[in-house]
Amino acid sequence: MPVTLRIILIIFVIFILPALATMLWWQTIERPGSWRQADWSATGILPPPQLSQQAAIHILSARTGGLKGAFSTHSWIVLKRPGESRYERYDKVGWGAPIRRNNYAADARWYSNEPEIIASLNGPPAARLIPAIDAAIAAYPWASQNGYRLYPGPNSNTFIAHILRSVPDIGTSLPPNAVGRDFLPAGDFIHLAPDGRDLSLSLYGLAGLSLGARSGFELHLFGLVAGVDFHRPAIKVPAWGLVSLW
Repeated sequence: MPVTLRIILIIFVIFILPALATMLWWQTIERPGSWRQADWSATGILPPPQLSQQAAIHILSARTGGLKGAFSTHSWIVLKRPGESRYERYDKVGWGAPIRRNNYAADARWYSNEPEIIASLNGPPAARLIPAIDAAIAAYPWASQNGYRLYPGPNSNTFIAHILRSVPDIGTSLPPNAVGRDFLPAGDFIHLAPDGRDLSLSLYGLAGLSLGARSGFELHLFGLVAGVDFHRPAIKVPAWGLVSLW
């Protein structure tokens, strides 16, 4: 078999076939016809903030709306400052001023899709990191009104990925189907985490790879990600997300 044909076959099996299977599955899911018909209500998966005076940090993600929901999630960050009895939620959206604070309930559905908690920190570790998160939000380079591009980025996932790269002690990475997370700032092709534990190579979010303690091993192609998560043993399946090994 010619080398070119082998490469095409490998790409098809690793990237295209799982994405097509996920798209077919997505077609079977009942979805709202528009954002006006979607359910944006709270789910209750986060504990009521008034139950504790401790600080908290939560990273959440939910599949987005329309056909793109087959391939991507929308991610956001939720903070609770020490002594406060309310959450602060930060998202990036594609309309108006892109960085939104408390536009939705902290654990609300996104286009009727249930969110999942990607990571949580509570107590003194969270309190220590919140100032650095505030600084990362303030330093986000695409916060202007025209600072959003659905694909390949910078989008909602680019924003949260920027925070996670800036504050690596949060200790997590976004799901593999958070399209836009691999779009690096300032046209950079390489990023080494401040603590030296993750390395990313990216060609404008279109192709690249990641290797490290938080990201595991990943190959990126046109927003699709295949790889292995070593931290929480799982396979990273393009478009589908994480498949736990136990």
